[in-house]
Amino acid sequence: MTQNTGSGQRGTLTPTNGAVSTINDVARLAGVSIKTVSRVMNNEPNVREETRSKVKEAAALLHYRPNLLARSLAGSRSFLIGLLYDNPSSSYVIDTQEGVIRRCRLGGYHVLSEPQDSLAPDLGRAIASLLATIRLDGVILTPPLCDMGQVLDAVEAAGVPYVRVTPTTFAGRSAYVDMDDVQAAYDMTRYLLDRGHRDIGFVRGHPEHGSSHRRYEGYQRAMKEAGLTPRPNHIAQGYNSFASGQAAAKSLFADAGDLPSAVFASNDDMAFGVMAYAQQHGVRVPDQVSVVGFDDNPGAMIIWPHLTTIRQPVADLAYAAADILLSRADAGEGVALRDAARLLPFELVRRESDRELR
Repeated sequence: MTQNTGSGQRGTLTPTNGAVSTINDVARLAGVSIKTVSRVMNNEPNVREETRSKVKEAAALLHYRPNLLARSLAGSRSFLIGLLYDNPSSSYVIDTQEGVIRRCRLGGYHVLSEPQDSLAPDLGRAIASLLATIRLDGVILTPPLCDMGQVLDAVEAAGVPYVRVTPTTFAGRSAYVDMDDVQAAYDMTRYLLDRGHRDIGFVRGHPEHGSSHRRYEGYQRAMKEAGLTPRPNHIAQGYNSFASGQAAAKSLFADAGDLPSAVFASNDDMAFGVMAYAQQHGVRVPDQVSVVGFDDNPGAMIIWPHLTTIRQPVADLAYAAADILLSRADAGEGVALRDAARLLPFELVRRESDRELR
């Protein structure tokens, strides 16, 4: 969008003297009303595409950025989405934040990312205080918070719409996004069985995370269908951290003459811990013991041998959760949210950390 300058050349209409562009500048350049600019900036419907394009072009030329406070004061929305989490895996948190932020940016929203202590005795009160202090248009809850009744009670009491990521409890209580952890763990165990493994060890995930139980269920189902009973000394409890993976490996590899042929760790960080302990104590991966994981976080391609794992679409799950919230906000508060649900696919990624026994 250009205009004639005094010298007869064509140039852009931009603020001078370092002034910040305002909604009035955009409206004047686009030749529309201030109300129309506001509707376009808020992604509201019933604006002609030609007009919408004209306003967006003017805003881009003027480097206009809507003022978040002004937008919230002018309407019923704060344009803030809250992300609440408590997870020891930094890659999970980073991927979750990336997915939520990516979707919120498309809708002109900002993200308030708030870590919580799921073991705190006053967790419900802390979340209630947060929601009373900061006005949010929606909340995204990740494991284990999404499965805790006191958390759900606090969010519902505040009247804030929310979406849960991979919940395992309180079915039907809220909108959610999910993947089939049971089937994914079943498929990974079945993969090892098909490669000739029979003595497959397992590192269980954090007991407070519902997905940990679902992954163990998938492992057990595959073993049972193969007519095999997991050996108690080849099952170890982990807590979704690298250190707990090392501790699990110490238990699994206690008897050098009685090693499992494979170890399935129910998240990648624990698999890395198992592999590190194996290397430190002369257990060769995969020559002596195959190791597989679950998540496909970036470390899976950094560690050697590269980790065979289940690719969990963490960022996509977070994106979908934000999309449910923003779609509801854009459509109006009368739109039902509770029944919204999306199931995303997983993928088994084969790399070098396991070997075939045949």
